[in-house]
Amino acid sequence: MIRNLPFTTLRSFESAARLGSISRAADELNVTQSAISQQVKALEQWTGSTLLLRSRSGSKPTADGEALALAISNGLGQISDLCSQLQSRKQKNLPVVVSTLPGFAVNWLFPRLIRFDQANPDVPVSINTNTSSGDLVAGNCDISIHYGLGNHRGMQVEKLLIETLIPVCSPAFLANAPQLETVQDLAQHALLVDDVIDCGGEPPTWMYWAKTAGVHMPKPRSTRRFGQSNMVVQAAIEGYGLALGRSPLVREALADGRLVAPLPYEVPSQYAYWLVYAKTALQSDRINRFRDWLVTEASASAETPLINFC
Repeated sequence: MIRNLPFTTLRSFESAARLGSISRAADELNVTQSAISQQVKALEQWTGSTLLLRSRSGSKPTADGEALALAISNGLGQISDLCSQLQSRKQKNLPVVVSTLPGFAVNWLFPRLIRFDQANPDVPVSINTNTSSGDLVAGNCDISIHYGLGNHRGMQVEKLLIETLIPVCSPAFLANAPQLETVQDLAQHALLVDDVIDCGGEPPTWMYWAKTAGVHMPKPRSTRRFGQSNMVVQAAIEGYGLALGRSPLVREALADGRLVAPLPYEVPSQYAYWLVYAKTALQSDRINRFRDWLVTEASASAETPLINFC
């Protein structure tokens, strides 16, 4: 007998448990924080169990909550996979739907996609540049490229690209701006700031870069904040200031001279890019081919040195 399950409530709870935050779950599902809180409370009343422990630092699932969140994630993933298989029997040239952040799509994925298209003309690819991480659970994509620590419960997770951090700017900016030979010279310059989503650990901020490099970070002349990493990279190329370059996003621009690295301090980031997909996804030939291509491209990219210091 199939119980009359509250699917909307289950999905809201799974998002809050996975993200460790009511507010981030609300952003992911495009609803209010109050709606998520009410859904979680209703589910706790419905099950008769405490599922989520709330505090100022976030929300943490109880043992019962973890078990339920994993079951929801696995169940919705299996439903999505089966529906995709049923659709594919009747539809030819079904696209591989890929979800990733705009910055990664613009600076890394888009320039390489032509190679996949040429090698696999029978497999179209659709890119969803979504800032949410809920597309897989919702069944809105086949494979995701996530940025962060790689903690995606109930999914198959593979590290695609590691990340290092280095200050970058355009050659014209370097030639026309005040002296920039030491870290202390950053006090005379405008810094471009990427509002990276906090995924736990230590996000790749300017302060994190300075601490990891073992240098003192001066107060900059000014800062300019951007909501997307591709905007930060483009602003640096256009000469609006210095950006904290994240290696997968600036490698090509450094290689072709659009950007230069004026300071010899390259540090490892705690964050990386991860392939995330349902555990049964690679049973699909089209998804399997795209996954293999991504891994090959990432390996080739990582073999190229990031910079020759100017």
